[in-house]
Parts: sequence; C-alpha cells; structure tokens
Amino acid sequence: MTPGAGAHSLDWHGTGQALLDAKLRAIEGARSSVRMETYTFRDSDIGLRFRLALTAAARRKVRVRLIVDAVGSFGLGRDYFDELEDAGGGMRWFNELGLASVAFRDHRKLLVVDETLALVGGCNIAPEYYGDGIITGWRDGGVSVRGPAVAVLAAEFERQWERARGRRWTFPPGGVRWKAAAGGGGGVEALFIKPGFGRNPLRDALRRDLAAARNVAITSAYFLPSHRLRNQLSRAVARGARVRVLLAGRSDVPLMQLASRSLYRALLGKGIEIWEYQPQVLHAKSIVVDDIVFVGSSNLDPRSLRINFEIMLRIQDVPLATEVRRQFEADVAQRSTPITLDSLQSWGSRWERLKQRVAYWLLARLDPELAALELQAWRRRRDRLVQRVKGVR
Repeated sequence: MTPGAGAHSLDWHGTGQALLDAKLRAIEGARSSVRMETYTFRDSDIGLRFRLALTAAARRKVRVRLIVDAVGSFGLGRDYFDELEDAGGGMRWFNELGLASVAFRDHRKLLVVDETLALVGGCNIAPEYYGDGIITGWRDGGVSVRGPAVAVLAAEFERQWERARGRRWTFPPGGVRWKAAAGGGGGVEALFIKPGFGRNPLRDALRRDLAAARNVAITSAYFLPSHRLRNQLSRAVARGARVRVLLAGRSDVPLMQLASRSLYRALLGKGIEIWEYQPQVLHAKSIVVDDIVFVGSSNLDPRSLRINFEIMLRIQDVPLATEVRRQFEADVAQRSTPITLDSLQSWGSRWERLKQRVAYWLLARLDPELAALELQAWRRRRDRLVQRVKGVR
C-alpha cells in the first residue's frame, strides 16, 4: 500500500491476476471478518482457491459472508458452498431467478476484510480473469483501499446482505441516488448505483468532473453512454480537453461491441479519440479525469448505469491517477488499434451498419424499457404488500 487520497492508502492492481491474488492474500490473512460480493463465481481452479480460502477463514472463527448473483453464477451448483456454511460461514444467492425481478442483478465485485481493507474492480471469480491481460487472461484490474472508505463499503455490503435474504427487498427512495463520502482526507468517495431511472451518483460525479476536465482517459469493456454523457464528452473536447476511449477489440459480448461501434462515427466527428484493445478480451472499467480515478464494477452502458447494482470509487489522488494513466498509455501505444474515420470505411457495408443499429436499439432502448416496466410492476406489488401490512395492523 502507498499513501494517497488524504487519510487513505491505495494500491493499484493493473491485471486480473494481481487483483485476484491480492484478494486471496487478504482472505488468508483475515482475523475478524470477510465480506465478499461477486457477480460470477465459476467452478474452476481459481474458484476452488477462493472457496478453500473462505472456508479456512470460517474455520479460524472469522465471520465470513459471501453474496453471489444467481444469474451471473447460474451454472454453479447450489451445494457448491456447503462446506463453507458447514464451517460457520454465511452465503446468500442474490435475486434467485424469477420473472418479477430477473433484470436486476448484483454486478458488484467487492471484498472487505477486517473492516480495514477493501478491494474493488472488474474481476469475477473465474479463470478467464486470472492473467496479465496480454499473454493470458482478460484485461482487467482494480484497487485496494485502506482508510475511512472501508467502513462505508462494509456498511453497504450489510445492506446488500439483507436484500439478498429474499425477494422482498425494495428500491431506495428516490431511485438510485446513493453516494457516501468516505471522510478523512476526502479523497475517496464510494458511489453506489442501484436499479432505477432517476439521478445516478456516477453520472453526477462525471458531469461535475468533466466540466473542468483537461485530459480524459476511459477504459470501458461495454461502452454505450447516454446521449447526455456523449454530449458532455464532446463539450470537453470543444473546450480544449483531450478525450480518449479504449474499448474492446475482442469482446465477450459481441452484441455490445456492435452497439458501441454504431457510435464511433459520431464520436470521432466530435474529436473524441477511440482505440480498440487487441491482445485479449477487455473487461476493465476505469476512468481518469485529470487527477481523479473512477474504478469499480460499472460499465458506461445502460445496464450498469440504470439496471444493475454496482460499486464505483471516485479517488482524487495524483500518484494513483499517474499510475492508471501510465497503464492506459501503454495499452494504447503498444496493444491497441486506433479507430479513424478512414478506417471505418472498411466496416461500412450496409449489412454491418444495420447490425450495429439493431444492436444499439436492443441494448440502449429495449433492455432499459423492459427493466423500467419490471421496476414499475415491482413497486406496485411492494405498495400493495405495504397496504396489506398496514391493514393488518
């Protein structure tokens, strides 16, 4: 850990392997508590290492709690964590399959140990994340934090633990407007994104930071920003800022890649620079705005910003921003292909453009609309339940 961000100590993990190894070390060294939350947990070598580490911690009388998303880990047997629970650990599946709430997923990747150390990033517990992102494994990573922000993240985990108790969890008042400042030096903020279609803490923070930005570097696995966010990026360029976006040349979600590419011509026309990462699948989620770093589980797409549960950290720290930007520069210069208006001509068949438009409509229009209808139905059922409870009283 290195000093940074006021009262916080920070450590950047620039590969999936580095982040997952740091998580394993933290669990193995835990003395009092382990709180872990993940979208995908796959039965694999790395999955077994985590299961064994969590179980060993529980046997040491460490208080272990694990939340796993039911859709993200759909292929995992429901008895997979029996040994952990037999050892005294706790495990809950988040939002078991059901038509009433299938859209709303826990996409967070969070580990809090002993209420002194937290790790966030994009890595799931699966073998494709365990590598350097160049020769092996997907390009991913995250950050370790010590300091006041850890208590904020631990408290939010406990709220999610209660939501995972069953299917009657509710959405917070005001939709998704949840943000917690971590105190101390004020350099770290935890941004909690929740399902809803109102204001969003990540969008709000980005809007403020982009208003005065000079140098913006975005690494995004799934990039489908709203019209408003695209305008904010364009206005930053018009003011003289440099805005660069690193996207997936190899994607695990081809439909999202098609949808993202439907925006390329308009973005390039506004002066936004685009690269596509080539060696491996790009799964990282980080944004550097001058000396501010955003890092966590959220992509810049409708599902992350409006439908899923996500966690992002906003960290204002010059050394960390320098390190993350240095990795971005290396990725762009050594491992990525620049996208230009001329190069788009080779992608310009009518069939390709049609596929891109259809993909955009499905992911940017249809998916959010279906989730909005599901959210409205969910709230109506919740309100009826509340009225019945009041009637009984």
